Amino acid sequence: PSGPLTNTTTQTSCDSFLWGVTGNTYTESGTYTGTSTNGSGCTVEETLVLTINQSTSTTETISACSSYTWAANSQNYTESGTYVVNGTNAAGCPDTKTLVLTINQPTSNTTTQSACDTFTWSGPLGNGQTYTASGTYTSVTTNAQGCQHTETLVLTINQSTTSSETVSACNSYTWAANGQVYT
Repeated sequence: PSGPLTNTTTQTSCDSFLWGVTGNTYTESGTYTGTSTNGSGCTVEETLVLTINQSTSTTETISACSSYTWAANSQNYTESGTYVVNGTNAAGCPDTKTLVLTINQPTSNTTTQSACDTFTWSGPLGNGQTYTASGTYTSVTTNAQGCQHTETLVLTINQSTTSSETVSACNSYTWAANGQVYT
């Protein structure tokens, strides 16, 4: 040949590229050179113009109440766990999305209570209201996991009663209501 033999290869790869000419693995974009021997036994000056695109991965750690819909795959999850979606990023390389999910549940409790005339529902689970009628009442708060807690009060209000007696007696009287003798 009248001059040196040359060959240029343009290559795009994800994360790394093994170039057979040199046997080297490249992890960065760049221009690399090497030599090969063609079928006639002549040396060929090889040039590699390499573009390395990177794979991507992300991890989300989420706590949710009852269920969670993950935007990465539009799936609705109702159980805690680690979920993975594999796809391709804009550069055409692998894209791995990982969801570490904790599902917490709402809680509830029912208390049955009897009181005379009035009842004030106090304490951290009550609502501070005073009730004068029997009924079922609820108070909604947040539990330790940040989910809804519903406290239900089943209340029976018994009304006080009064009565009076008019009695005439000679010398003394024993009142049956308390067993006392009055003179």
